[in-house]
Amino acid sequence: MWGVVVERKKIRLAVLFGGRSGEHEVSLMSAASVIEAADKSKYEIIPIGIDKSGRWLIGGDPMAHLSNGALMLNTPQSTQASTLISEVMLPLAPSREGTLCLEGRVIDVVFPVLHGTYGEDGTVQGLLEMVNVPYVGAGVAGSAVGMDKALMKSLFRDAGLPILDFVVMKSKDLDNDPDACVRRVENRLGYPCFVKPANGGSSVGVSKVNQRDGLLPALELAAHYDTKIVIEAAAVEAREIEVSVLGNDNPTASVPGEIIPSREFYDYGAKYKDANSQLIIPARLSAECTRRLREMALTAFQACEASGLARVDFFVHRSSEAIWLNEINTMPGFTSVSMYPKLWEATGLSYSALIDRLVELALERFAEKSRLKTSYE
Repeated sequence: MWGVVVERKKIRLAVLFGGRSGEHEVSLMSAASVIEAADKSKYEIIPIGIDKSGRWLIGGDPMAHLSNGALMLNTPQSTQASTLISEVMLPLAPSREGTLCLEGRVIDVVFPVLHGTYGEDGTVQGLLEMVNVPYVGAGVAGSAVGMDKALMKSLFRDAGLPILDFVVMKSKDLDNDPDACVRRVENRLGYPCFVKPANGGSSVGVSKVNQRDGLLPALELAAHYDTKIVIEAAAVEAREIEVSVLGNDNPTASVPGEIIPSREFYDYGAKYKDANSQLIIPARLSAECTRRLREMALTAFQACEASGLARVDFFVHRSSEAIWLNEINTMPGFTSVSMYPKLWEATGLSYSALIDRLVELALERFAEKSRLKTSYE
């Protein structure tokens, strides 16, 4: 099945984590779970951390460094060089074999367990494409679209998927005429509404606004995280339902799960700091609603040209079971208790087997792309 690797028994899997994003800490949690759960009889794990300044770190224990900041870089005078951390220098020359050599070790596949900007948005994916190495997850276009909520919703709308009304504005609009921005939202959407940075995840910078005096502060908060802001109509009397998708050209969808947040909405605190939020798996829905959710999740996945994995989030009306598609996450939270792997566990795929399948999908996609011509004959 592996195909690409023939010389070694184990696959060298680089787990990339951290990054320059507001979701840095979430990435550490996800990557720690992947490293722990990956089958060590199949993989030699190479942890690579990216600190908040953007330095790539290898050797020693990058996870410990990013967690506590106690960095000790290798130097020619180091007496314990094997235990210290080095900065990674990526080679500019791509490999023909679909491998990457770092610090004298050949990397076969990269698992970029990065959430948010500079990791989930196509930037790292483009870098990995340039050095010609297989990697887990969506490609450049799918990652970029999956991160940009404005572009994503436009594609959903074109695919005929049901979405809530939304407004897009730039932070410069807010600087130039904040009153006009407020009027635009009120005239188009009204209250309640949600204000979000267009590019981001884990509900960082997201606010629910119930009345006028909360709108401007919410817009200003979102502008701290992105130059583009998305304001969405709120789904009233709705349940939050999520579906996991796995695959490349012929993806499959998991059973749906429901989130019952401990707060007014599923914000960063409810996701990662408050243990009182509940995950109901499978969600208690009619068979018809479940079927439609899984079908829509696959349509959304393909509309965004996602690959490998994604979590697709929905709102479902409590009484009518009307469905609105909220968003897609191309590198969802990946801790052992996160919704994405929990949904697959309920569908019959264990956490460890899920990692295996994602590596297989990365290698399959790389092999398919490797057959393409890059010069005109």
